[in-house]
Amino acid sequence: MNTLGRTLLATTALGTATLAYAAGIERRRWTLREATVPVLAPGSSPLRVLHLSDLHMMPGQKSKQRWVAALDELEPDLVVNTGDNLAHKQAVPAVVRALGPLLNRPGVFVFGSNDYYAPRPKNPARYLLPSAKTKRIHGIPLPWRDLRAAMIEHGWLDLTHARRRFEVNGLEVFAAGLDDPHLKRDRFDEISGPVPDVPLRLGVTHSPEPRVLDPFAAEGYDLVLAGHTHGGQLRIPGYGAIVTNCELDRSRARGVSRWGAHMWLNVSAGLGTSPYAPVRFACPPEASLLTLVPRPVDAGQDVSEAKRDTRFGVGGNVR
Repeated sequence: MNTLGRTLLATTALGTATLAYAAGIERRRWTLREATVPVLAPGSSPLRVLHLSDLHMMPGQKSKQRWVAALDELEPDLVVNTGDNLAHKQAVPAVVRALGPLLNRPGVFVFGSNDYYAPRPKNPARYLLPSAKTKRIHGIPLPWRDLRAAMIEHGWLDLTHARRRFEVNGLEVFAAGLDDPHLKRDRFDEISGPVPDVPLRLGVTHSPEPRVLDPFAAEGYDLVLAGHTHGGQLRIPGYGAIVTNCELDRSRARGVSRWGAHMWLNVSAGLGTSPYAPVRFACPPEASLLTLVPRPVDAGQDVSEAKRDTRFGVGGNVR
């Protein structure tokens, strides 16, 4: 075999191995990302927030359901779900099983496009195009009302175009959320207005579009939680996310960052994928555990962030 033939064979073998890893291993390597974020009013007690996003649940995904349910062992003070829970019209019971004991804790949520519509097969190359240049194609309607009813029945608050004030472990929280900006269903004017002076002012959205992050920051929110990007889903080591599937810059595709002078942003890489693109590379599925602490007098304090690989297995625990 000549040099060209050996090169082609090696390239093909490497590509096949990479695809097998991305589809068969990494997309099931459930990971807990932890960060300490200085957003609370001075003198406040720390608040532990579990941020879940983009489950894209299919009915038969048992290991994902078990791993998410086990996150209750972390004993979060507040659970925030930023949408895209469903990938199948019969997946609502699976999502409810996954959330399981977490539904008994204080929680808030908004929905994303894959709560309203099922995913559809599409050319993967479309994902690499700027979102403004791709035509939106909806799948069949999904039973989002059933999922919403289950969450509300357990006491979670729907923040879709709503402003809510509540208390968690003695800490007063003001939270507001939007319908999915990816579907252009966001109407910030419905939640716009004076933000109360409480220890935590929280914004929640599915897609972290700059056009909604800017008004959250302008109105004085301390922290915004979002999902949608899947962290890029395919990342190149040393380069990062190839795309974000929205107008957010690639450097913010996952994790905690500053947005403006005052506000912080956490973008979850999410826990699932479309069933028509079941691969992840250099971007394992994740949940985020954020420990919120008081803002320092020196506003330049940075965030500390760590990632824990917490793959679910027989006898495995969330560490």
